[in-house]
Amino acid sequence: MIIVGVGAGSGMLTEDGISRIRTARVIYGSGRALDLARGYAAADAKLILITDYKALRSLPDDAVVLSTGDPLMAGLGYLPGEVVPGISSMQVAFARLKVPWTNVAVVNAHGKDHTAAVERAVRDVAAGHVVFIIADPDFSLAALGSALSPDVRIAVCEDLGYPSERVAEGTAACPPEVRSRLFCVVAGY
Repeated sequence: MIIVGVGAGSGMLTEDGISRIRTARVIYGSGRALDLARGYAAADAKLILITDYKALRSLPDDAVVLSTGDPLMAGLGYLPGEVVPGISSMQVAFARLKVPWTNVAVVNAHGKDHTAAVERAVRDVAAGHVVFIIADPDFSLAALGSALSPDVRIAVCEDLGYPSERVAEGTAACPPEVRSRLFCVVAGY
């Protein structure tokens, strides 16, 4: 199978990804991933909403599986097959903030233990890294802020690549408000 990253939002598919989608006969994805790729699919392609992620490992070799963002950034890149990267939320967030990512530490808090994610982020900031956190709606920015030194810069990047995109900056003492369910956090930049 081919795992295609559809990017963080609209217009963030790569040319290679678009080419793979155009030639696919069967395309699997989440609702959001299918929406991002639908305009590139052939008229006769079958688009299938993923309802059982465990069953993806048994798909045929010619199946295309869409992964939001980049498949190896908390996506479906663990599946067997070729991976075609998309433009990740990390790439977009760092571009919007104009922060180089040569010294970045990535923390995956999406559907993970948030306490452990905060502890990891605090350690990484203390070690001098800029931290990128892939968050989910239950991630507490207040918990992160209270665990960091008050002057550490924090940005919330929401709905990247969508018309509702928002990047808000603050500090650990006064973190920006989270307004969306689709967001990531950059700390220590």
